[in-house]
Amino acid sequence: MVSVRTHLWFGNDKAVEAAKFYAEHIPGSSVGDVVTAWTEPGTSVAEVVEFTVAGHDVIGLNAGPEFHLNEAFSFYLRVQGQEEVDHYWDLLTADGGEPGPCGWCKDKFGVSWQVVPVELEELSGDYTSEANQRVCRAMLTMSKIDVAQLQTAYDGE
Repeated sequence: MVSVRTHLWFGNDKAVEAAKFYAEHIPGSSVGDVVTAWTEPGTSVAEVVEFTVAGHDVIGLNAGPEFHLNEAFSFYLRVQGQEEVDHYWDLLTADGGEPGPCGWCKDKFGVSWQVVPVELEELSGDYTSEANQRVCRAMLTMSKIDVAQLQTAYDGE
């Protein structure tokens, strides 16, 4: 049977730490097997962790600093309302994480996230109406998404 899992190379060797953090803080997340690959006794090649993030299967790899995570990959964290936006934004940008534009941020492990309230999706619609376009323009000025400002933009105020 064919399946797909996301594979992330943690050039900072924090795959296991990241997996445990997500399992602790994001519902539907857990840590599975953690194994160390060896070429010979005492010579570790890589540490591999299997985990889930909100039900999504992921493999994390610590295999040296050759490759680094970047914004080309992000988790799209769909949340409900401003309280959840604030909670996850604060969680993910804490302790060395970084805010970014338009609901994007990076956590302390270097993984990029989009913290997106369902209200943004609903108010953006298919981007064809003037109200939908106002919402998009408002979102483009934000770092952390502000649901009230989106609603104001939608209403044309």
